[in-house]
Amino acid sequence: MSTNSVLYDHPGPRARVRNAVLTVVFGVALAGLLWWVYAKFDEAGQWEGALWKPFTETATWTQFIWPGLRATLWAAAVGMVLSLTFGIVLAVGRLSERRWVSIPAGALVEFFRAVPLLIMIFFVFYGVPFLIQAPVTAFWAVVIGLTLYNGSVLAEAFRAGIRSLPGGQSEAAYAIGMRKSQVMQLILIPQAARAMLPVIVSQLVVLLKDTALGYIVAYPELLQRGVNDLAANKGNIVAAAIVAAAIYIVINSLLTALANWLDRRSQRRGIRAQRRVATGADRAAGTAGTAGTAGAIVGEPQG
Repeated sequence: MSTNSVLYDHPGPRARVRNAVLTVVFGVALAGLLWWVYAKFDEAGQWEGALWKPFTETATWTQFIWPGLRATLWAAAVGMVLSLTFGIVLAVGRLSERRWVSIPAGALVEFFRAVPLLIMIFFVFYGVPFLIQAPVTAFWAVVIGLTLYNGSVLAEAFRAGIRSLPGGQSEAAYAIGMRKSQVMQLILIPQAARAMLPVIVSQLVVLLKDTALGYIVAYPELLQRGVNDLAANKGNIVAAAIVAAAIYIVINSLLTALANWLDRRSQRRGIRAQRRVATGADRAAGTAGTAGTAGAIVGEPQG
């Protein structure tokens, strides 16, 4: 019996009819909502060609949208790398058997998850300079805020993934002489990352969108350059916001597609590895059986 048949019961005739009706109703409601939004914008003159004409000009993309998009992607890329690293460190710290490590790590996770990201960016930019007696750039204020918040959320994802793995894997690794750091690095964390990949990708998508909060410290990201600055020069804030939203949707869709591709690839590699292990075990069993048969023949008494 397949896993799908256990976890999911196929709907019967009445359920299929009900699902089809609900799908049609939802589709009609969604189409009506979109038409209502379009009509209201049309009444306000937001679809006039003069408001959308700047997006057909090269200067709009080179002076406003592309610089903002580049700053958004750069902050998101650095924030993703640091958040993943910070999350793994905190997850390992929370799983430590030493209380002087696990308790502070847990406190950091709970604290950074509780503080709003906007306040964190604001404090890093305006408050930290009083502590270190040096200014903090808008870029690093955004990146540090994204790292602290998203890293603490990812730490819980990694910890849940590690907790979900069978305990026998760790016991087997310790039995062959591996240290705990090796067990974490070579066995547990890679498997936890694969198991929690959907959660990790979802949080990275949130991180990418949260770069828009950099406007609080005047970081020139896509919202600041592609919406605020562009609208100030062209007077088309709704059109600029729609274009920026479309760009965010495309980028996040590509990120999700990449994650799905990596997930499928890791699953295929896992299946191939299991097949190799099964084939090796069958060959070993066959060899042992042949050797036993030969030994029995050699050991037979001569008549």
